[in-house]
Amino acid sequence: MKRLNPLNDYIFQKLLGEKGDEEQLLSFLNAVLKRTGRDTLISAEIIESKVLTAEIIGDKASILDIIAVTDDNTRVNIEVQLRNYGNMDRRSLFYWSREYARGISAGDDYALLPNVIAINIVNFDFIPLDDFHTTFHLWEDRHRHMLTEALEMHFIEVTKFSRLTEKDIENDALHRWLTYFDKSAPQKLVNKTS
Repeated sequence: MKRLNPLNDYIFQKLLGEKGDEEQLLSFLNAVLKRTGRDTLISAEIIESKVLTAEIIGDKASILDIIAVTDDNTRVNIEVQLRNYGNMDRRSLFYWSREYARGISAGDDYALLPNVIAINIVNFDFIPLDDFHTTFHLWEDRHRHMLTEALEMHFIEVTKFSRLTEKDIENDALHRWLTYFDKSAPQKLVNKTS
């Protein structure tokens, strides 16, 4: 029997994006964010209404794959993009900015704006570095000082991960998740990730 692609929008949504999927979502988030021990995320609320209205970008409506709010009020947006349309950087910033702006109401203090983490799982080579998982923040160029923790953006390039000759599914939770997401992974290997 042929295995369905876990990165298909519908299947990915069923795995991590619906009420009742919080345990799997937390496992994935902790793997991506490298949260362990006392730093581990312990709860997340999955937000099921994910349609962005068509009020900007040429009347274009957008549907976010997964949105969650963690126990420390950080908003997390997880996007899966299987094809390269040449706009993933701007697309990710657009989704990030919408989530950031939603975190405050008119008249509220700007200090109430939440941290927002964007996790982009892409099935193509995107960042011109060798790593399959890259993380971005806002930094001062010369002194490498982080301006704020409000913006954190991850790119996970499935194509680069699949080319790794050594995958450590025994000790690395992100390796386990990405192996599980690989529809061409041998069933025997996928069973080890469960």
